[in-house]
Amino acid sequence: MTAKDITPVTEAAANRQGCYVVDITVTRDNDITVVLDKETGTVGMEDCIAVNDAVLAAFDRDVEDYALTVTSAGLDLPFKDIRQYRKAIGSQVEVLVRDGRKLIATLLACDETGVSLAWSAKEAVDGQKKKVLVEHEETFPYAVLNAVRPHIDFK
Repeated sequence: MTAKDITPVTEAAANRQGCYVVDITVTRDNDITVVLDKETGTVGMEDCIAVNDAVLAAFDRDVEDYALTVTSAGLDLPFKDIRQYRKAIGSQVEVLVRDGRKLIATLLACDETGVSLAWSAKEAVDGQKKKVLVEHEETFPYAVLNAVRPHIDFK
């Protein structure tokens, strides 16, 4: 069984629930994980159950011998779909850039090519003894980003 095999079933069931499929992974042991999200609001237990039931109805577990997990896109998972970026516009995100930087930034905008971010950093400025807070705004193509995920601040 492959992700390609179950994609039509999961996408149809997710769409009926007002959700979309972010990711489908299938291991060699046929452990299937389906990750869902919504453009507005949150994915509920009933959404996951509906997609789970649709897959169970379409694929005989005894014949295919698989384990199935249907879950919502958690706060710890990086964004994989542009709809997740759009949903997060205006909120804080944790960004891992391929050049090694880790930024906590506000997601300002996104499109098919990349994201625009705003963040602050303490930096040395000519004529100042102490580092001062400098505001940055930059657009990053997706190709230079390792991961973007929601930022959780426990303060």
